Amino acid sequence: MPDAPEAYTPPKVWKWDRPSGGRFADINRPVAGPTHDKELPVGAHPLQLYSVATPNGVKVTMMLEELLALGHSGAEYDAWLVNIMGGDQFGSGFVGVNPNSKIPAMVDRSTSPPTRLFESGSILFYLAEKFGELLPTESAARAECMNWLFWQMGSAPFLGGGFGHFYAYAPEKIEYAIDRFAMEVKRQLDVIDRNLAERRFLVGDQYTIADIATWPWYGALVKGRLYEAGEFLDVASYANVVRWTNEIAARPAVRRGRIVNRAWGPEEERLLERHSAADIDAVLR
Repeated sequence: MPDAPEAYTPPKVWKWDRPSGGRFADINRPVAGPTHDKELPVGAHPLQLYSVATPNGVKVTMMLEELLALGHSGAEYDAWLVNIMGGDQFGSGFVGVNPNSKIPAMVDRSTSPPTRLFESGSILFYLAEKFGELLPTESAARAECMNWLFWQMGSAPFLGGGFGHFYAYAPEKIEYAIDRFAMEVKRQLDVIDRNLAERRFLVGDQYTIADIATWPWYGALVKGRLYEAGEFLDVASYANVVRWTNEIAARPAVRRGRIVNRAWGPEEERLLERHSAADIDAVLR
């Protein structure tokens, strides 16, 4: 039998002396700030989005398409693709908008001076307040919406950076890590499922930014679009989550939003940049 791997003893002070391995090893680093000078492009619309169609990016394009469907012409936007594998997020222009170097990032140029926005939950809240949509105005319902919005923001790292990393991207399969995060993701699915047993949407009968924030992660998981882990996590057993997922997936604005800044998958689901509604129409025709 092969020898058991030597147990790892953490040093007193951790130092970054070699790549960590895995799919994102070339872009992970323990320091912030830009690595190169690169200005961001600016289009014709007040809202400039710099993103890619990962779940956090899809939240914002879903929101913008919902606002446009509600008749808010001021929600017209330019969506520029950020090549995260190529390190675009470390360019000086991007870091100037988001010092954390993560997508999505947005600039609202309708204000003076322009308003920078980063963190997907913050962007959703900003847009909901700006346009007066998808966020309850009654105090208790608004608080409940914020409960679920912040729940999603705090929970998704366990699904993405935890489960997703060790199940799909880590250079080796570590049973302990996969079991630990699979258990947590299934607990989260149970949290949502129990809530949706009594409600049409996360907050009640009203579709809100809480649903928009949560669907690109947990809906994508149910739809088999995330880590190819649906069977492993037995997502079909969460009947209320499946029902909620399918209802939201059928919304025209969701179909439109999820293809923006998508550089992979079937051709009919890919749109690298969006500068007008016609760009999406041409893909979904």
